[in-house]
Amino acid sequence: MPDLAEALETHFGFSEFRGGQREVIECLLADRPALAVFPTGGGKSLCYQLPAVLLEGVTLVVSPLIALMKDQVDTLQELGIAAARLDSTLSSEEAMAIYDQLYHGTLKLLYVAPERLANENFRARLAKTRLSLLAIDEAHCISQWGHDFRPSYRRLQKLREELPNVPMLALTATATNKVAGDIIHQLGMKNPKGFKGSFF
Repeated sequence: MPDLAEALETHFGFSEFRGGQREVIECLLADRPALAVFPTGGGKSLCYQLPAVLLEGVTLVVSPLIALMKDQVDTLQELGIAAARLDSTLSSEEAMAIYDQLYHGTLKLLYVAPERLANENFRARLAKTRLSLLAIDEAHCISQWGHDFRPSYRRLQKLREELPNVPMLALTATATNKVAGDIIHQLGMKNPKGFKGSFF
C-alpha cells in the first residue's frame, strides 16, 4: 500500500488526516466496499479523491448537487488533478471534450448527477472505461426511508449490475440504522465496512 501521509501532502497539501479518513481510504485500497457516515464538513470527499489519484483508471462520483460538483472539480483542477463534471449546464461541445478525455484515459475523477445514469449512451461509454472506484455521495437519497429520497438514485441499481466488480464507497452525513441498511441493500454492497456510525 502506498504511503498515504506522503500522498496526502503531495497531492492535497494536508499534513494529516481527519478522523476516519485514513481508515476509509485503506479499506477502499484493499478493494473492500465501504459506507461512511461523516458529518457535513467532515472531509467525506477526500475519502474518494485520494484513492482516485492513487488507483489506475477513473473514479466515478455520483452527486445530486451541481454546485458542489463544480466546486470540487474546480478545486481539484487547481491542484493539478484531472477532474471533470458532466451536468446539464455544459454545452454539447464541452460534454464531448469530457467524453474524449474519458475515452483516452486522461481523467482521474468524473462527477455526474444521478439523472445521467438514465442515459444508455453514457452507460455504454462507462462499460468501455477502466473504472477504479464508484463513489456515491448523499447516499441516503437512494433510500425511501431517507429524508431526501430521489427516485433517480435507484438507477444506481442498474449501474451496479453493469459494473459488478468496481469497488464502491457510499457517503452520507446522516443515516439511521434503517437508512444505512437500505443503502447497503439498494446498492448491492457485499459485506461493506462501515465507518463513524452508531449503527456499526
